[in-house]
Amino acid sequence: MEFNIADLFESIADSIPDRLAVVSGEHRLTFAELEARANRLANALRELGIRPGDHVGLYLYNGHPFLEAMLASFKLRAVPININYRYVEEELAYLCSNADLAALVVQRELLPRAIAIRDRVPTLRTIIAVDDDGPREDEAGAHAYEPLLAAASPERRFEARSGRDHYIIYTGGTTGMPRGVVWQHEDVFFAGLQGGNAGGDPIASPEELGPLVASKEEPLTFLPAAPFIHGAAQWAAIIGWFGGGKVVLSPGRSFDGRRICELIELEKVNTITLVGDAMARPMVEALREREYDVASLIVIASAGAVLSDAVKDELQERLPNVMILNNFGATETGHQGMVGFGEASGGKPTFAMDESNTVLGEDMRPIAPGSGIVGKLARRGRLPIGYYKDPAKTAATFVTIEGERWVIPGDMATLEEDGRITVFGRGAVCINTGGEKVFPEEVEAALKAHPGVADAVVVGVPDEKWGSRVAAVVQARPGADVTLASLDAHCRTRIAGYKVPRQLVLVEHLVRHPSGKPDYRWAAEAARAGRT
Repeated sequence: MEFNIADLFESIADSIPDRLAVVSGEHRLTFAELEARANRLANALRELGIRPGDHVGLYLYNGHPFLEAMLASFKLRAVPININYRYVEEELAYLCSNADLAALVVQRELLPRAIAIRDRVPTLRTIIAVDDDGPREDEAGAHAYEPLLAAASPERRFEARSGRDHYIIYTGGTTGMPRGVVWQHEDVFFAGLQGGNAGGDPIASPEELGPLVASKEEPLTFLPAAPFIHGAAQWAAIIGWFGGGKVVLSPGRSFDGRRICELIELEKVNTITLVGDAMARPMVEALREREYDVASLIVIASAGAVLSDAVKDELQERLPNVMILNNFGATETGHQGMVGFGEASGGKPTFAMDESNTVLGEDMRPIAPGSGIVGKLARRGRLPIGYYKDPAKTAATFVTIEGERWVIPGDMATLEEDGRITVFGRGAVCINTGGEKVFPEEVEAALKAHPGVADAVVVGVPDEKWGSRVAAVVQARPGADVTLASLDAHCRTRIAGYKVPRQLVLVEHLVRHPSGKPDYRWAAEAARAGRT
């Protein structure tokens, strides 16, 4: 056995077959039941022509089918590809084509959109629709998920796997379009999945995992509240399983703070992972409304966006016995560190990170602790192979310095005297709104397609709920009547709703650098001053 996610999951299923693995709405699956369903889907995919190395798109809401499809892909040595369910047709067509999808597992509600772009993805051979309450028109050529599983074998009959098998997670880059980060199973197991022993030393061999989880009489219950379209939520579920624990889901596309609190109470949840204030604030509001039995809760961890002090403070006040953490990392780095309540430096989060992390100065050498120099956060050790089909971006982000390979995703930081690292944020202009990354160039292109827009620059401005909101600074064409409502309606036909500007500032003339590039600092000041 190698450090392969499918192999490791199977060893757990064999060791604790009767223990609950997933709670998803009315569905309660033991490890043996989840294993059998994943085997059925893997065997069905193989019958449909999916082979090792093929890419399988997961265009799904949170729910057990997402986890089943992810495991089934790993079992076949295929590669699951996360797809944001908020994408409109143009975005969906781009990602499916860029990822070279061979198959697409799609929520039935989203099926018409998948059917509409199918002919634009030459590699796409198979579409499988997962039942929900969505419309059932235009299902030509799509296989129904449950009948497909029912007709397939539950037996485990797969070829030998490798720790070098691929696991791709699509994430945002700075050019406006998502990129696939290519990990090997063995590397992501140690860099992102805590080495099979959360809170302890990583296991030394794959054979240790089954007996280790079987020895845990009271494993933790995990609730990954963030969407599985983000790698951090997928990793949280796998970490839960690799600890022999139960993974509780809140099925569907929307985050409901009341439902999360109910699930904590009903399922005795120990650990929740969420994304910043956009999810923590509804939890706080639910806790204000009434009391819940949350005595089981041990940890609330935010990944993908830092909790604001105000929200963090109220969470801690209402949950005094819960450890509230801001986890830090990126799809390109895995988990890098964490900061607990009250730990900060100059108002910026300061993270405890191990020796695989450092801050590089302009000379690409580590800066001295306590120097006050702001450089680029970098990590070495187990790293991704690079970006899928993007050698230029791979070369720019994954660099070799004096014979050692580092990843430098773009976070600006400084090294404190005590060895902790204070992070100031991305040097690029990417906007993080509620954990979703929005890239100005993409939104600007949509705005400029509006007949009344002569020029536009998009920036993020502070927002109490979302951390940042998307603001458009627009130069209108002479005589045009440009309103926020008209831009909203126009943009929603071209980009996902979370990318659409929530604020509009009209200016007589946009300021650009002599190179012609937008002056984002000026635009941000104009947006903060305008607030229209």
